[in-house]
Amino acid sequence: MPEQQGHFQRAITLFDAVMIVTGSMIGSGIFIVSADISRQVGSSGWLLVVWLLTGVITLAGAVSYGELASMFPKVGGQYVYLREAYNKLVAFLYGWTLFLVIQTGVIAAVGVAFAKFTGVLIPWFSVKNVLFKTGPLVGDYAFEFSSVQLLAILLIVGITAINARGVRAGKLIQNVLSSTKLVALALLILGGLALGLNAEAVQANFHDLWTAVRYPAPGVTAAPLPLSLSGLVVAIGMAMTGSLFSSDSWNNIGFAGEEIVNPERTLVRSMAIGTAIVTALYILVNVVYLLALPLVGSPDATTIAGRGIQYATDDRVATAVAEHVLGPVGAVVMAVLIMLSTFGANNGIILSGARAYYAMAKDGLFFPGLARLNAAGVPARALWAQCLWACLLCLSGSYGQLLNYVMFSVILFYVITIIGIFVLRRTRPDAPRPYRAWGYPVLPIIYVVLASIFCIILLVAEDTALFSRRGLMLVALGVPVFFLFGKRFANNPAA
Repeated sequence: MPEQQGHFQRAITLFDAVMIVTGSMIGSGIFIVSADISRQVGSSGWLLVVWLLTGVITLAGAVSYGELASMFPKVGGQYVYLREAYNKLVAFLYGWTLFLVIQTGVIAAVGVAFAKFTGVLIPWFSVKNVLFKTGPLVGDYAFEFSSVQLLAILLIVGITAINARGVRAGKLIQNVLSSTKLVALALLILGGLALGLNAEAVQANFHDLWTAVRYPAPGVTAAPLPLSLSGLVVAIGMAMTGSLFSSDSWNNIGFAGEEIVNPERTLVRSMAIGTAIVTALYILVNVVYLLALPLVGSPDATTIAGRGIQYATDDRVATAVAEHVLGPVGAVVMAVLIMLSTFGANNGIILSGARAYYAMAKDGLFFPGLARLNAAGVPARALWAQCLWACLLCLSGSYGQLLNYVMFSVILFYVITIIGIFVLRRTRPDAPRPYRAWGYPVLPIIYVVLASIFCIILLVAEDTALFSRRGLMLVALGVPVFFLFGKRFANNPAA
């Protein structure tokens, strides 16, 4: 049967959609990034503020973004919203960045996280286990291929193959894994509250909530630096790179608009319900961290409590808490949980992203061969193109640096998309709107302002400026690419 004969199947229900939202959001970040956040802001109160502020921004974005999702419940999601609110150039710049770094960068980073935590169970999977190494290529740089990269690539290829068989196969895996990790997170919270309460940690963490101090990263020799008000604002912005990364991908369900049952209502509800559930869980998990371990620690300490949240081994705060509660078996339990979590996150992200490239190709703005569905009604070629590029990013070894590229670009396009609500209210005032942004215009404006401040901080802060500016240049590079390869399609109606 020719690939063109396939068609999208409306198989995603509200429950499926909520599982895709929560499953895509909960990856490895919540188990790791609180260590870096605690070093950036240096107090329990500001740690919780970072997560609360992240939750407010994420929820504000989701309930505002829902207006566009209900207006245009099409395959392609945010790409389609930008095309309708602005033009094909703006939409292309988003799709270009989505393919080069946003979606594929997250897939690569989550895949590597899966492989690293597999190493807790099977030590052969380690970044130190180099399977292949070249001689110096550029200066002192030599390419290395480790067992961690191998497993990350195998994971991405395997999940892609499953999703190429049809949306029902992908959603079944997503439902099982998302339900499992939601229950597991709830058990972590309850177990931590019941068994992990540490009187010394509580005293250390809550006797002074608001003294902001920046602590050095592991391996950096420097004294803690008290933060001024302006320094604290910058530190919060930098710290939110990790928390926003952990809370991202809530929009991915929009990419599958034509595969959703009753999409005008389901898209909005799933994003609101999913982000609310994840935000609540994230805040509660961080409270458990603070009740179990002292925030301030020493990188040279030999005990879990001595290293604290700040210097948990390899930043694995959740693993440290699990070991505190359950002993050595806790590390194994947490490794299994994070493996399930990262597998489920990558399944949801891989399932969703390929739909955007399909929509771009249908508009004539991407490789034409990607504008095809296979017999199972999924864009298999787009899935495999996404797979190939994500695997190359795994090989690059730059997945750690990708975080700043990813988050600057992600938030930048969220801001542009939310502004699109105001544009469409003016240009298409009579267009059907099954859902109108809650709190309009105040809540969307709050989102735009807070998210814009975050982007500005990333552009000017010393630790993030280089990668954020490169991310901006990457977006800008899409302009000549568009006019070189897509200009002849720019005035054509969408396919």
